[in-house]
Amino acid sequence: MGNYQNLYMEKYIINGGKKLSGEIAVSGAKNLALKIFPAAILSSQPILVKNVPEIEDIQRLIELMEDLGAKITTQAKGEYLISTEEINKTKLRPDLVHWLRSSIMLAGPMLARFGEITLTHPGGCVIGQRPIDLFLEGFQKMGAKMIDNGADYTLQAKKLRGAKIILPKISVTVTESLLMAATLAEGVTEIKNAAMEPEIVALAEYLNTQGAKIQGAGTPVITITGVKELSAGEFEIIPDRIETGTFTILGLITNSQIKITKCNPEHIENLLYTLNKAGAKLDIGPDYIITYPSQLHGANIVTHEYPGFPTDLQAPFTVLMTQAQGISLIHETIFEGRLFYTDILNQMGANIIMCDPHRVVVNGPTPLYGRKVASPDLRAGISLVLAALASQGTSTIENIYQINRGYENIVPRLQKLGVDIKQINE
Repeated sequence: MGNYQNLYMEKYIINGGKKLSGEIAVSGAKNLALKIFPAAILSSQPILVKNVPEIEDIQRLIELMEDLGAKITTQAKGEYLISTEEINKTKLRPDLVHWLRSSIMLAGPMLARFGEITLTHPGGCVIGQRPIDLFLEGFQKMGAKMIDNGADYTLQAKKLRGAKIILPKISVTVTESLLMAATLAEGVTEIKNAAMEPEIVALAEYLNTQGAKIQGAGTPVITITGVKELSAGEFEIIPDRIETGTFTILGLITNSQIKITKCNPEHIENLLYTLNKAGAKLDIGPDYIITYPSQLHGANIVTHEYPGFPTDLQAPFTVLMTQAQGISLIHETIFEGRLFYTDILNQMGANIIMCDPHRVVVNGPTPLYGRKVASPDLRAGISLVLAALASQGTSTIENIYQINRGYENIVPRLQKLGVDIKQINE
């Protein structure tokens, strides 16, 4: 394992105000890759996963699974063969859990197949409270016992049982975690108020091809009839819809014609609808989006679980609205604390008024100016990159580990479009 402290020393230097052109391909979905690797634990057979984004979070997850005894080998760029047959322990390494919130996703598959998992509280982005009580309640309903050891806790279940689980609030990771655990449970599990994201549909479709009995994925009610065992096979990760949306905004905020390829525009219909209302000129194909220079005007958004406006695209959209004519109201309903990055945008020249922790008003357009700033979290981090591209002068963005956690090789990909960006380590 590397010295992660060094990762905090890296920074981007960006010279803004450049017109961009060319094509940029969308990587595999981060939020699906981080679930399909744990899903490999449900079967003792090896699985070949394709179109995996080469990002920090995946490297941490590989280290975590290898520490348990899994064998993970690279077959080609973005292709991994995962074998979990030799997993020989059930305690997750605490230092790795600290670096990766998605480590909680290992709990369901480990419980389902091995009957036990011990882990500390997961880490990841700092964007308000992201408690894990919904995971624990769900596993307990399925018959798991929880032992609190102080520094960590252990979940145990000789055999998980089907249960009726009503989620008090929609959660993608809880839906996926309970869905995976239920595939090997005894009897029928019903998850109500389930999340409906395309990543959940893709995960369920894969598990069904390997013998699972999952109905209703992509709707608010998912029913899983447990089976004795699952096989494994090949899985290709769908395009990352958040990257798709971010790159669409990138083209618009730089007033550039760029083509976003290897994407699925259907997965960001709410964003595209809102951009259309704001006056964006876009050419949308089955697997591509072309942006054109546009005269934008203000538009309001309310973030919501899928198929609503994605919380992960709220920050990029807010940056875009600083360059639009008029007033935009941004209402963040999913996470508290996710709008604090707007203070940094104001330091760069934006005119954003915070009404309360969940709402801001953006007055545009305002010229932005290069500044030295630090990335507070993954999505706000990429938004500061967008702001820097729309700025006059040079910006330095620190704490870019947060950005590299979720965007594969972002510097060379942006450079190919004509972005004046470099990554340095001090």
